[in-house]
Amino acid sequence: MTLTPNRHVKTIATVCLSGTLDDKLVAAAHAGFDGIELFEPDLVASTSSPAEVRKRCEELGLDIVLYQPFRDLDSTDREQFERNLIRLDRKFDVMAELGVDLILVCSNASGDAVADIDELAAQLRAAGELAERRGMRIAYEALAWGRTVDLWQQSWEAVRRADHPAVGLCLDSFHILSRSSTMSELADVPGDKIFFLQLADAPHKDMDVLQWSRHYRLFPGEGAFDLVAFTAAVLDAGYRGPLSLEVFNDVFRQSSPVRTAIDAVRSLGALEAGLDHALPRQRFDVAFVELSVTPTNLTTAEHALSALGFAPSATHRTKKVTAWTQHDVTILVTVVTDAAEDDSTAIAAIGFDTEDPTGFAATAEGLNVAALPRVVRPGEADLPAVAAPDGVSVFFVSAERAELDWRRDFDVESPAGVAADAGLTAIDHVSVTAPFDRYDESVLFYRSVLGMRTEEVAEYPGPYGLVRSHLLRAPQPSGFGVALDGPLLRRGKWTPGVQTPQHIAFLTDDIVAALGALPADAPILRIPDNYYVDLQARLDLTDEFVDRIRRLNILYDRSADGEYLHAYTAVIGSQVYFEIVERRGDYRGRPLADAPVRMAAHVAARRAKAHF
Repeated sequence: MTLTPNRHVKTIATVCLSGTLDDKLVAAAHAGFDGIELFEPDLVASTSSPAEVRKRCEELGLDIVLYQPFRDLDSTDREQFERNLIRLDRKFDVMAELGVDLILVCSNASGDAVADIDELAAQLRAAGELAERRGMRIAYEALAWGRTVDLWQQSWEAVRRADHPAVGLCLDSFHILSRSSTMSELADVPGDKIFFLQLADAPHKDMDVLQWSRHYRLFPGEGAFDLVAFTAAVLDAGYRGPLSLEVFNDVFRQSSPVRTAIDAVRSLGALEAGLDHALPRQRFDVAFVELSVTPTNLTTAEHALSALGFAPSATHRTKKVTAWTQHDVTILVTVVTDAAEDDSTAIAAIGFDTEDPTGFAATAEGLNVAALPRVVRPGEADLPAVAAPDGVSVFFVSAERAELDWRRDFDVESPAGVAADAGLTAIDHVSVTAPFDRYDESVLFYRSVLGMRTEEVAEYPGPYGLVRSHLLRAPQPSGFGVALDGPLLRRGKWTPGVQTPQHIAFLTDDIVAALGALPADAPILRIPDNYYVDLQARLDLTDEFVDRIRRLNILYDRSADGEYLHAYTAVIGSQVYFEIVERRGDYRGRPLADAPVRMAAHVAARRAKAHF
């Protein structure tokens, strides 16, 4: 499963990163990029001359591979076009100082754009002749919102008719895939006429394409575009230049440039692995989920687990860790004393059982995911581990290999008073709140390191603002899911209650029986009657069914493929709660319409507890 060595030159547009031009150059070099696309506004705002920027790039080991953008070259006004050529010639002066010979020319989006393809080709040819005299080249790109050229096929036809060695294509994945343009005709384009390739992913958005492009682009593997197939088509056509990132994203441009650049180079590594079919494909199961709790919350956490049918089954020999089990589900409870708050609880780690733990760790290392530093005492299992961007530690273990079996560090115990079995048989998913600045990076992590696939992307309203959700699942037979939930916008000070909720969803075959078996003091979340009145009206449910689920505080949803019944516990400590889930039929995803009800119920429960 080890990734193949990187084969392509990797570059990034400076517009992807925050900070001054020097901040961006340092971040790109630190992350391991080979070069940059220099975004003209970054140079204009810099106190360094073009020659000084060139020297700085040389010091950092970066090539300047493209200068961009040059807008509105063609014009129906002949005199304006001549002025545009003068403007272009002056850009060539700057490029000569920078030491770059390729400029990006965008299709015209203004009112005087040339519509006649032959006239456009003639103007491109004239620009090409100027470029050739200056030792420069032009990469012509179709903007998705161009006035007369907005498809890559149109830009290629203009380049083909221009028939000049200094004029070629720039292919931008966003401009092409946002218009759902076919790539089949790319086979007819000579590879040496593709001068440059720009890559950007994006979520599906039903909105103005210009605004979509300016605010919502993502790095490859973080959105909904099939960039592996796109890039393969360009490479198959004969392109041999850099794989370059051009991503306009509001979050990236206010985040740490170093962290963003590392995420960016990781995305290209994952893309290359996808081209080589080297991303994880082997099966894994969930060995354990670890909760960290403070001494203040230990009794509450243990009571909740016991009430849900879990029993302590083993204790760590050297650490304050207890394994709680029910059927094949294991929850590790770790007592921590260095938490920021006395009531802190958190999902600290997930352990994945696989035949090749070291292979998964090697995949992570090949994608610039740092190994998690750990203190391993003599005789303890040295388990490969990495830190996910959402803060959860990910362990790779193997029950078939003694040296990588997490259980070797535990002593089995058989305590008295074992809890009654509640019929919880597996973990359906865990939900974590990814940091605002690392949400998309988290998506890439679970896709590339663990081979998970997106099952559902959605937004829903909460009591304190919109929440976005991205559910990823491992391939069957595991089917384990990770849900990344977080605020759509960065939150301010008005964020009462639980700001970063996390939960573990347990599967059961019969939720009515499971809840009926729980003790009376089980911390099941109370759902308001208004929910059930609305539910019955919406879904035309029988009185008997609604009364049964109301008594047990079960929430319900159905789709054309199945049903989803679920109940929640109160929040334990600062942020963790549990969910009990019964899936009927082939219900996919989660009933996000129930989420605002659950959130409001949690707020009400915590306020009632605070005033008790």
